Amino acid sequence: MVTIQRVRVRWSAAGRGATRAAARRGLCRPVPLPSPLPDGAVVVHELLAEEATGYAWHEDVRVRDFERVRDIGLELTPDGDGLVVERLPSLGAPPHHGGSHRLFRLGPRQVGEYRANFRFVGGCCGSTWHYEEWLIRIAKDVVDAEQFARRRPAHQADRRVHLYGGEPRSR
Repeated sequence: MVTIQRVRVRWSAAGRGATRAAARRGLCRPVPLPSPLPDGAVVVHELLAEEATGYAWHEDVRVRDFERVRDIGLELTPDGDGLVVERLPSLGAPPHHGGSHRLFRLGPRQVGEYRANFRFVGGCCGSTWHYEEWLIRIAKDVVDAEQFARRRPAHQADRRVHLYGGEPRSR
C-alpha cells in the first residue's frame, strides 16, 4: 500500500503582499492522516486551503491505482520491494521545473517528501494568475496515521522556485 498526502495552498495575484502572505504562512505542512484509511493500492489524502475561502481546509480521501496518481503530478513505479517516485514535467505551468524528474526511491516503511510551487493561469479563457504551494508526502507500506505527519522523511526533494521572477530559491 502507498499513502500520499498532498497539501496545497492557493492564492491570487492580489494575495502576494507581505500581509496576505502572513495569513497563509505555516499552512503547507503535513497533518495527521484520517483514520481509518480505506484499503487500496494507493490512498490519496488531499487537502486544499485557498485564499478565496479564507484558507479554510477542503479535505478528500480517495483510493487510486498507480496510473491514476498522474493527475496530482506524480508517477509511481514499483521497484522490487521499493517504489520509485517521479514528478511529471511542469504541469504546463510556469515556472518550468527543470532537471531530473526522479524525486527519490522509497524502501519499505519509508516516507518521502516533495515540495513545489507553481504559477497558473486560470481557466481556459481567463488570464488571471493564481499561485500554489504544494507539499506531498508519500509512504511506502503501512505508516501509523499520527506518525505520518511527524515522521522525519527518509528522502526530500524541494523544487520550489521564486514565483514572482528572479533566480531559483536558495536552500
